[in-house]
Amino acid sequence: MKIKRSTGLLLHITSLPGKYGIGTLGKEAYDFVDLLKEGGQKYWQILPVSPVSPALNYCPYSSISSFAGNPIFINLEILQQKGWLRDDILSTLHVEFNNNFIDFTKVFSQKMKLLTISFENFKRYSDKGVRKSFNGFCKDHKHWLNDYALFSAISIYNNNYNWLNWDKEICFRNPKAIKKWEEKLKGEIEFQKFLQFIFFDQWKELKKYANENGVRIIGDLPIYVSFDSADTWSNPNIFQLDKSTCKPIVVSGVPPDYFSKTGQMWGNPLYDWFENGDLKRETLTWWVKRFKHILDIVDIVRIDHFRGFESYWSIPAKEKNAVKGEWMKGPGIKFFKRLKDKLGDLPLIAEDLGNITCEVEQLRDDLNLPGMKILQFAFDFDKKNQYLPHNFRTTNCVVYTGTHDNNTTNGWFYGSEIDENTREYIIEYLGADNRDEFHWKLIRIAMSSIADLTILPVQDILGYGEEFRMNNPASSVNNWIWKLTPERFNKHVIIKLKKMCQLYNRAYP
Repeated sequence: MKIKRSTGLLLHITSLPGKYGIGTLGKEAYDFVDLLKEGGQKYWQILPVSPVSPALNYCPYSSISSFAGNPIFINLEILQQKGWLRDDILSTLHVEFNNNFIDFTKVFSQKMKLLTISFENFKRYSDKGVRKSFNGFCKDHKHWLNDYALFSAISIYNNNYNWLNWDKEICFRNPKAIKKWEEKLKGEIEFQKFLQFIFFDQWKELKKYANENGVRIIGDLPIYVSFDSADTWSNPNIFQLDKSTCKPIVVSGVPPDYFSKTGQMWGNPLYDWFENGDLKRETLTWWVKRFKHILDIVDIVRIDHFRGFESYWSIPAKEKNAVKGEWMKGPGIKFFKRLKDKLGDLPLIAEDLGNITCEVEQLRDDLNLPGMKILQFAFDFDKKNQYLPHNFRTTNCVVYTGTHDNNTTNGWFYGSEIDENTREYIIEYLGADNRDEFHWKLIRIAMSSIADLTILPVQDILGYGEEFRMNNPASSVNNWIWKLTPERFNKHVIIKLKKMCQLYNRAYP
C-alpha cells in the first residue's frame, strides 16, 4: 500500500455532534465528510466500531464482538424515514444536544427503547423486499452473527457478559443447550440481528458517500479481544484457555518499564498461535474472517499493538500484575503471508509505539507497512529521538500530533505534563516567535514533515485543552465521552487547515 502525500482527521463516530446526545451514522456524519472534502482532507480515522459494554466504561477497545457493529451508532431519524418510528417519538429523548460530553448510560437506555420500538414496527410494516434483505444479511453473516446474537441475548437475560457465570451447559456450548436457549430467547436473538442489519446498512451508505467524495476511512483493529465476548465464547480453541474450566491460562499485557514498575496487566486471553510446528489452522481461519470483515467496511486498517504479532508478553493468569510474564514468539511474517494468500494486498498501518525492538521494526518493514510518528513523544532532549521530524528516515509513515490516548496538543503543551525547560526547547525547535496558538505550530511541523500522511485529532484543529482529551490510559473514568457541539467545527476552521495543506503539498483534487 502506497499512500499519496495527504492529510486526514481523527474523530470517532460518538464524537460527532449528534442531535440526541451522541454522534451517529446520520446527517452529522455526512456533514463531517462534506467538511473533510472542502478542507482537502483525504482520510477519516475512527476508533473501533464494535459494540461496547457498560461494565467496561463503554471503551471501544473492550468490545463484546470483533465482528458486530455498535448499535448506539444507529441513526434514529433514518429509521423514522423508513416508517419504523413515529414522527413525534424522538421528542421523548431527553439528552443535551449542546453538551460537550456524552452521558452513555442515559443515551444507551433511551436509545435501546426506541430501537426496540423500531424493531416491532419493522416486523409489522416492512415490505417483502426489506424482509428479503434482512434474511439475506443474516445468511451472508451467519459465520459470526448467529453466535453474536445468541451471546448478546443470553448476556442480557443473565445481566452478565461473563459467560463463565452462565449455566454450565451453555457455558461449554453443549449443542442441546444452544438449541434450548435459541428457542427460549428467539425474539431477543432476532432483535440483535435486526440491530446489526440496520447498523451495517447505515454504515454501507455512509462509507459509499465518503468514498464518492474522495474520503477514505481508516479503521482500528485491536489485536486482542475481551474474554467477556462472543469471540472467546464461540471460539475457545483459538485461545490459551484451560480445557476443563475455559479460564485463561495466560493473559495479555506489557512488562515493567519506565512508566510502571509493575507493568500493565490488560487481562485479555492470548491466542493459541501454533500447532504441530505450524500456525494453528483454526486460529488462522478466524483471523482471515476477521480481516476480511473489517476490510469490507473500511479502506485502511490501523493494527493496534502491532508488536504482538512479532512477540507478546504472556502473564500467568493467576498473577496480580505483569511483572512475572515472559516474551513469547508471535506468528510473525508467516501469518501475514497466509493472510495475503487468502485476501490479497493488505492496506494496513502498524501501531508501532512503545517498547519496539529491532525485530518488530523488521517485521513492519518486511511487510512495507507505514508506522506511526507521534510528535508529543518527540521532545525529550534526545536529538536522535525517532519522533523528531528531522529523524524521519522514510516517507512511509503516518505522523500524528497525538492519538486518542494522548492529551490534546494544547493540554499537553500548556499543562503539567511537561516542564518549562521542555516548553522552551519545543519552541526553539519549532523556530517559533511565541507560544500563542501552539496547536497550529505543532500542526505546521507535522504538515511540513516528509511523512506521506498526517493525521490530526479534531481537538487539535480546534485548539482544545486537556478537558477535551478522548482517553487517559492512567484513568478509568471520564474516558471516551468527548463530543463536538454543533457548528464548532466549521468551514472557517477547515479552510484555514486547507491553506496549510496546500502550502505543504498535502491538498489535491
